[in-house]
Amino acid sequence: MKIALIGYGKMGHEIERIALGAGQRKNEIALIVDPNSAGAKTIAEADFNGAKIDVAIEFSHPEAVLQNIDALLKRKIPIVVGTTGWYDHLKEVEQKVNEAQGTLLWASNFSIGVHLFWKMVERGAQLMNRFDEYDIFGNEFHHNQKADSPSGTAKTTAEILMKNIDRKTTLVTQEMMRKIEPHELHFSSTRGGSIPGTHSVYFDSPADTIEITHTARSRNGFAMGAIRSAEWLTSQYRAGKRGFFSIEDYLKDIIPH
Repeated sequence: MKIALIGYGKMGHEIERIALGAGQRKNEIALIVDPNSAGAKTIAEADFNGAKIDVAIEFSHPEAVLQNIDALLKRKIPIVVGTTGWYDHLKEVEQKVNEAQGTLLWASNFSIGVHLFWKMVERGAQLMNRFDEYDIFGNEFHHNQKADSPSGTAKTTAEILMKNIDRKTTLVTQEMMRKIEPHELHFSSTRGGSIPGTHSVYFDSPADTIEITHTARSRNGFAMGAIRSAEWLTSQYRAGKRGFFSIEDYLKDIIPH
């Protein structure tokens, strides 16, 4: 699989390391696109056809991701998007992908462990929906270089809670300078240090607290998930399938629903 890395920051470097050391996987980083990286090309300069790219893996910046998607769609390159902070444009991008007969897979988080965490949060929320004495809230920690807040993973976690708990109807992510209302779900964010990502959900009553937490030890899990998703998307593309996919479409093959 010939990969174009769009964005060559910490995640781009980790994807390169995992892709080239993936054992039985035969991968090549054939192109690196990052205007802020020495020796790399801009997306306008890059020769995707000449490099015979099979798939682009996009981990850039929220301000650049939409332009990068547009450029890759024009070049008919299958795209895996790991950049977060652009989900207000999700429907717009889906329309562009379909109009271009393109192929794109996105995820707010590529870690398989996070998706298992979400399954646990979903089941926990369904149980707690029956017990009004439990209040529900969440928090996420990330490194001090993260560009968006709350994280895409935090947003998805909060959406799962809101969907399954009837008494929580409003999501609050900003700092609380007042008493929180019973119908509000507070999901806070903390930025500092070198933390790859920690997400916690709390079910708290006067009698006890139940906590579900996912803690990433490194970017390894995210990179491997992105590579596996890229392999799956490439196989779909070669089979003639086009469209707008999420990682859930890939995970249906490996996680029972």
